[in-house]
Amino acid sequence: MNKSKSIFILAVLLFASGFAKAQEKAEWKQMIEFHRVMSQTFHPLEEGNYQPIRERSGEMLDKAIAWKVSIIPAEFSNVKGIKKNLKQLVKKSASLDKRIKASCPDEEIKTGLTELHDIFHNIIGMCSDEH
Repeated sequence: MNKSKSIFILAVLLFASGFAKAQEKAEWKQMIEFHRVMSQTFHPLEEGNYQPIRERSGEMLDKAIAWKVSIIPAEFSNVKGIKKNLKQLVKKSASLDKRIKASCPDEEIKTGLTELHDIFHNIIGMCSDEH
């Protein structure tokens, strides 16, 4: 009886762990890649360091485009506004990259990157458990 109880408990635990794994959030590779560039450029800018975004604005644009054209995970495919926000993310990334390449002042960079950061967080919010 003790052995059958152990087998039953083990079976329940295995089932529960498999169920929990299935409930995990979908991973959106392009979101993660964009976030990496955003965090490595926005946080230094908050401290007055504009060099990372000046050097990586083209990369940020590439990551925004890749994210926009990627397949939206099924978990988020019915969330209203994601496509619109991704389109805006690309548009603002392209604008910022163009201005940086034209040697715009730091204040323009700060405004542009802050707008991108806000759009990014809107998208993240749409993909959260609340939606």
